[in-house]
Amino acid sequence: MIRFIDNQLNRITMYRLVLYYLIGLLVVALFISIATPTSNPFALLLSVAFLLFISVITNRLFAWIFKVPANVESVYITALILALIITPIQSYNDLWFLGWAAVIANASKYVIAIKGKHLFNPAAFAVALTYFTINQSASWWVGSGAMLAFVVIGGLLVVRKLGRFDMVLSFLLTSVAAIFVSGLFTGADFITSTQKLVLYSPLLFFAFIILTEPLTTPPTRKWRIWYGALVGFLFTPQFHFGGLFITPELSILVGNVFSYIVGSKDKLVLKLKEKNRIAPDTYEFVFPAPRRFAFVPGQYMEWTLGHPGTDSRGNRRYFTIASSPSERNLRLGVKFYPQSSSFKKAMLAMDKDTEIVAAQLAGDFVLPEDPQQKVVLIAGGIGITPFRSMIKYLLDNRQRRPITLFYTAATVNDFVYKDVFERAQTELGIRTIYSVTDNSNLPSSWKGQVGRLSPQTIRSALPDYRNCLFYISGPRSMVDSLTETLHKLGIAAHQIKTDYFAGLA
Repeated sequence: MIRFIDNQLNRITMYRLVLYYLIGLLVVALFISIATPTSNPFALLLSVAFLLFISVITNRLFAWIFKVPANVESVYITALILALIITPIQSYNDLWFLGWAAVIANASKYVIAIKGKHLFNPAAFAVALTYFTINQSASWWVGSGAMLAFVVIGGLLVVRKLGRFDMVLSFLLTSVAAIFVSGLFTGADFITSTQKLVLYSPLLFFAFIILTEPLTTPPTRKWRIWYGALVGFLFTPQFHFGGLFITPELSILVGNVFSYIVGSKDKLVLKLKEKNRIAPDTYEFVFPAPRRFAFVPGQYMEWTLGHPGTDSRGNRRYFTIASSPSERNLRLGVKFYPQSSSFKKAMLAMDKDTEIVAAQLAGDFVLPEDPQQKVVLIAGGIGITPFRSMIKYLLDNRQRRPITLFYTAATVNDFVYKDVFERAQTELGIRTIYSVTDNSNLPSSWKGQVGRLSPQTIRSALPDYRNCLFYISGPRSMVDSLTETLHKLGIAAHQIKTDYFAGLA
């Protein structure tokens, strides 16, 4: 069942999944409103429609003023979040509050930004500012017992897609711990207080959607855990400064400042330098690198490509940087499919006048600090890109490490960057073991492996495999399958680092 869910999640982008989740919650809320005699479903529908209208107009205006591509899904996501946290209108006078919140939220992405990267969660910033300016605040009505089951089911799917269970767990545990400690001083019943927090507050919706917004979270696992703990501590109702109680929106804004301090500050506007076909359905895109741009081999960025006719998969993707920090150009290795998205089609049509925006440098999929640690790199298909970055960096710095690379592709022609790996074997002793999964047209000269990586192959190639760190990169199904294989070989979870690529982008 879990593998089936993962396969379905891989078919849509993260932003699209969040959008579907928010729409689903509003549909549930509408049915609840219809079934409740004292509720007004028309008020909810009007609020949603008005927020969407104002958000689209505002976002297009600011995108035009600042001359940057508008993120299609982001507009709708922001509007729907506002619809779920601001009480539906009770009179037409309330439209002023909704409109003001929508304008502030979308404007903040462009105005409250440093180097083109917005600093605060847009929806949280909007409802915080409306409170201090027009004395209107968010009710966070989505945090109700009637909505709880739907919030949890969809929210867990979002967090699984993002791979942010560590951050969410840190947030939840810290919130509960803060309630426990507070109860020791105030005498409040811990069980009752915890039940109120979970059942009658926006805790879980906040954790799944507000806390996890990619552009305002830290780039690495360590800082994400601290970020979750900080926001969780501030989120609890008992926390206040004098007479100022910290609301959910204020807690995330404080967390956003922390995230900015520890995170990447870069947002790059790049133009294509070269586009090279490196395999039958794989291209390499080369961009001139800014002089002061620094990253660690194996990290990724979010890439935004504005284009007409954007389909349901949106105009943003995450790609690992295939180049080394020691190279003058940034490289992306991208695989294309017969039914590619509008993003991929626009990317393939890029020329030297096309601009693409790269931001949100992040990722812990990097080599260990100890150069003596034995490392096994396992790549499937275009999952080879982070390993190309790592190994090219080692070559350029003449750094020897005990590394073995297993590289699996469908056919012999699908292997890319072999020149880098051959140099690494000659100059650094880094061994690469190639394997093809389709042997129907295998050339007679082929000397590599045939079939998927098996426990027997690992044992044969690595007698001391129990002492190694394993890095797995490729499609989600491959990553999950190989992780399970390694566990059966006795490899502990802390010895395995994973990265995956949603291949249907």
